[in-house]
Amino acid sequence: MVEQNQKISNVEYEELISKTLTNKGIKEKTIVNGKIISVDNDIVTIDVGLKSEGKVPISEFSRPGQKTEINVGDQTEVFIENVDASDGETKLSREKAVKQKSWHELQECFDNNKVVTGTPFNRVKGGMSVDLNGVTAFLPGSQIDTRQVIKDTKELLNKPLDLLILKMDKFRGNIVVSRKAITDNELKEQRKELLSSIQEGSVIEGKVKNITDYGAFVDLGGLDGLIHVTDISWTKINNPSEILKLNDNIKVKVLKFDEESSRLSLGLKQLTDNPWDKVQDNIKIDQIVSGKVLNINENNVNLIINDNYDGVLNINELTWLKKAPHPSKIVNVNESYDLKVIDIDDDKKKIVCSLKKMKDNPWNKLNEKYKINDSFETEIVNIVDFGIFVKVQDEIDGMIHVSDLSWDEKECDTILKNFSKNEKVKVKILDINIDKERISLGIKQLKNDPLQDYLEKHPLKSKVSGSIKKVDEKFLEIDLGNNILGIIKKINLSRDKNEQKTERFANGESVDSIISSVDNKSRVINLSIKELEMLDEKEALDKYGSSDSGASLGDILGSVLKKKDK
Repeated sequence: MVEQNQKISNVEYEELISKTLTNKGIKEKTIVNGKIISVDNDIVTIDVGLKSEGKVPISEFSRPGQKTEINVGDQTEVFIENVDASDGETKLSREKAVKQKSWHELQECFDNNKVVTGTPFNRVKGGMSVDLNGVTAFLPGSQIDTRQVIKDTKELLNKPLDLLILKMDKFRGNIVVSRKAITDNELKEQRKELLSSIQEGSVIEGKVKNITDYGAFVDLGGLDGLIHVTDISWTKINNPSEILKLNDNIKVKVLKFDEESSRLSLGLKQLTDNPWDKVQDNIKIDQIVSGKVLNINENNVNLIINDNYDGVLNINELTWLKKAPHPSKIVNVNESYDLKVIDIDDDKKKIVCSLKKMKDNPWNKLNEKYKINDSFETEIVNIVDFGIFVKVQDEIDGMIHVSDLSWDEKECDTILKNFSKNEKVKVKILDINIDKERISLGIKQLKNDPLQDYLEKHPLKSKVSGSIKKVDEKFLEIDLGNNILGIIKKINLSRDKNEQKTERFANGESVDSIISSVDNKSRVINLSIKELEMLDEKEALDKYGSSDSGASLGDILGSVLKKKDK
């Protein structure tokens, strides 16, 4: 702020000007009126009533953000720098004249807290440069707007603004102005008026000033209110920005008003009737509707039905495939699909829809194309720990359990590594269950079961030969050839308990035995040396004598063994 002895009144200022209007008394460092006598290129020649004219650069007549308009004959105020310069010309400055006059006027406005008009012409660090009738002032960013710092001030450039002077220092040439001080006062009055008239249930107009994930803030003119995301639309939305945009002028309904805190809860959807109240009139079971995908979850898809209702599409209603892929593989966000209504859930206020029911159930026609024991070539669509899924036809996959990939049980743990996705394979249909929408397939069944082939040649109670594959404390593993496994339990090693010892045997030894039983589940043939001994005994008795012949069993068996040795 200038010192008191630097200030002059308007009357004194006018007297100063008047004294300089005549040729008499014209002094240097004073302001006088002059007449423009010529404008040549960038130079303006001005007559101030002295022997010589003065010349002023045309740039001193320009104002930031304004077009320069000067004409011959115009009157203008100038500052006399030098009456009789060394070159014989009068040195004039219009810029200094304007600034001196402006500083005087601005000082009066500052002293009396009067509004001034300024034009921002440049964005600088921390704010904007403002032209105050030839004097440059600084408008801090924090003083531009009432509620927040404006991030993009470009829209304010070269537009006149009402301002208040916060600080003024002529000595340093420093002026700080504020737009916020004016808008604050205006908003206080608006707020006071609004608070006196606001009531719950009333409808008022406002402007969207901010959008968050949970709602939108609306400027009602001196007072802000919040529209929660659930009060924006009768249908579910992910974000308020789907419906509202910044600076939108909207009507809202006052849902709740807390006078003490001045908090306002607003509603947008409450301006229209709830469409669910008439859902039964507009939506029917089996009706075809349009469903726009709002978002996709692992187990379902949320929709907007016919632009009015929330809807849901469960994963099992996406496709006829038994093992449906992730919903994102079938539908896309923001895209619309024709769907069939399968339920109207009043409790959850949702329309339950189906995409797969827009097509005929392919399972109903499967029996027309395939029968049990049919074989066909297809491709692998997925591989899991327990087996392989292959394509049977559109929207129908069949499963091959790992146990149906190979007859060799030893391969079950590693055989899946032999297959890859999209690989072509030949399969055989083992079972079709239309009711359960399930088809079972096999690969190993394309070949004969080696176990059954073996049993056809070697039925129960047949005598067989094999080599010892493994000796255990409780049993012997016997390799019968062609990956057929036999087991002789310890109790079946001999009739003689003293001979029922596995340590009597060694790997690689050949043994004869009898097939006593078959475990089809484990695909193991149970063998018995004990039964073979009993069979040999019976055959010997039948052939060489009986208990009435007088010969002992040892004599008969000894004779038989001797003959075998020969």
